Amino acid sequence: MALIDVHNHILSQAWVDLLTAHGGHRYHIAKDSEGRRVIMRKAARFMSLTDAMFDPEMRLAAMDEVGVETQLLSYTCPNCYWADGKVAEQVARVMNDHMAEVCARWPRRFRGLGSIPMHDVDLALRELERCVDQLGMVGLIILANVNDVLLDDARFEPVWAELNRRRLPVLLHPTVPPGFDAMGMDSYGLIASLGFMVDTTLAVTRMVLAGVFERYPDWPLIVGHAGATLPFIAGRLDQCHRFIPDTRQFTKKLPSEYLKRLYYDTVTYDADALHLAYTLAGPERLLYGSDYPHNIGDMKGCADRVTALPIPEAEKEMIRAGNAKRLFRL
Repeated sequence: MALIDVHNHILSQAWVDLLTAHGGHRYHIAKDSEGRRVIMRKAARFMSLTDAMFDPEMRLAAMDEVGVETQLLSYTCPNCYWADGKVAEQVARVMNDHMAEVCARWPRRFRGLGSIPMHDVDLALRELERCVDQLGMVGLIILANVNDVLLDDARFEPVWAELNRRRLPVLLHPTVPPGFDAMGMDSYGLIASLGFMVDTTLAVTRMVLAGVFERYPDWPLIVGHAGATLPFIAGRLDQCHRFIPDTRQFTKKLPSEYLKRLYYDTVTYDADALHLAYTLAGPERLLYGSDYPHNIGDMKGCADRVTALPIPEAEKEMIRAGNAKRLFRL
């Protein structure tokens, strides 16, 4: 079975121009020591701009080489959360309209995960409706914090309620974690290597312990990068839940029980780490992803690590494409 890639990214020059014009209070574009354009948060590098992000035909060739039939496109971080006021609506529309155009041109190869401005919940709900009902998006991408506001914050409850009502799949993607500079992540490229893992782990753990998935159990959340550190620390979360009362104020079950109900992609660079995610969630809740075309993306390697899993071939086919077809109704 051909692969369906649920975690990969696209950008447009119009988005870059808007970020340059209106995003300077949070982000700026610079060049690294090898001359690549990179997006910076203060002194911290966290995302490189690659040619394939802007060229769908370039990615088609890469997809064919690996056997990827369809990509679920999404705009990567910092997405549209940096834009304020009326600019936020403009940026979200530019992003989603661009992605809808690409998907319409190659409908068999690309489907879209829409972006919504979570820092303006009313606007986010309107753009969610437009993405799904007018543009035909099959899901959303949401970042793991919203300008340092954590996702268990009560202001986001209307979004979770609407996602739950629609049973709409969401790819949870990290961004620069709150307090990154205080943690010393503004050096050594630590945002991508370590910061993203911290951001995802903190976001999902807080959502679990705050009871978000207790209240809204019906929307499929795909945790990016094979769950970050969650498969490794699930047992520790359970042990703390048993012995520390603060951890069980809003939940009825062990944290791992909620984690097992989430979905995870295969974006990891270690076969043992991928197997941990498989052990936690099972074959029905793993989906192939590559993080293409980031400079650390690995379309072939992520596919090869699925093939190397010591599991039945039928389960590998579920991970490669079957689960994505079911979840996104492809």
